Amino acid sequence: MKTGPSVLTRLASFAICSSPRCIIRRCCVISTTPTTPWGHINENYAREIMELHTMGVGSGYTQADVEALAKILTGVGIDLKPEDPKLKPELQSQLVREGAFEFNPARHDYSDKTFLGHQIKGRGLAEVDEALDILLHHPATAMHLSRQIATYFVADNPPEALVQKMAQSFKSSDGDIAAVLSTMVHAPEFAASLKPGARFKDPVQYVLSAVRLAYDQRIILNTAPIQGWLNRLGEGLFNHETPDGYALTSASWNGPGQMMVRFEIARQIGSGSSGLFKPEGPNAVDQPAFPLLQNALYFDGLRQTLGPATLAALDKAISSQDWNTLFLSSPEFMY
Repeated sequence: MKTGPSVLTRLASFAICSSPRCIIRRCCVISTTPTTPWGHINENYAREIMELHTMGVGSGYTQADVEALAKILTGVGIDLKPEDPKLKPELQSQLVREGAFEFNPARHDYSDKTFLGHQIKGRGLAEVDEALDILLHHPATAMHLSRQIATYFVADNPPEALVQKMAQSFKSSDGDIAAVLSTMVHAPEFAASLKPGARFKDPVQYVLSAVRLAYDQRIILNTAPIQGWLNRLGEGLFNHETPDGYALTSASWNGPGQMMVRFEIARQIGSGSSGLFKPEGPNAVDQPAFPLLQNALYFDGLRQTLGPATLAALDKAISSQDWNTLFLSSPEFMY
């Protein structure tokens, strides 16, 4: 999915990914009309748009709908060459190039299609906009995306009443994500999810919250240590091979192996700056800093969330590094 400048926008503006990385990973670059010499229609991108980014699995679309959307998407791809492709004069006005993104009309299937019960006249890139509008207004899209958002922010199994309210906001606002989020954050179910122990942190949330607590407003000069920690925890940047994204639920991140790695990373973060303040480059000079977790935020708020067992363990710490490691390894900091 392409978010553009902000995710707080209508779904229709980013339901189709036009970035080169996204298109390559979905194999849409060879999605061409069967009558051309470039290849055959690839259904991956079409299926993923409906299955992952709009309607969801088992929401009523058929194989015929997948095939229709795949035909609608023919001609969409990437082209890194600076010169435009050679086209017949009658097709040149339909060529669209935005950065590496390209709609090549010579590769498009201009036949009329039937998609989710709607007749779409073959006319080029405008078919894509029409198909996305159909997906945007399908009731299953409102429910699926609302459930995904609520799963990430609220709970592994979000309350159905909350999902329904979010879906209604999605429909009434014409897919405005900001409106959906507003409905969620003002709901009592969201307030309940903010209580200690309610939402287990995934690796990104865990690592970034630990570094932020340790160094407050200090600017990180080298993100390589952070990327290394995320790689070890299985949520590295751009490392997920399949287009469904990393798991949203706690069970994927709280197993014994995962927790052992977290404890090791807690010691690394809690014992020193680990190169976070050494700029990249051959002659870079490290600007080490000691992680200060016992700060105002801890004494004014976090300490009150700790249970007796954690407080007792912290009292037995033999050094500041030991205290930091124990705190970052505590059950309370995992949420």
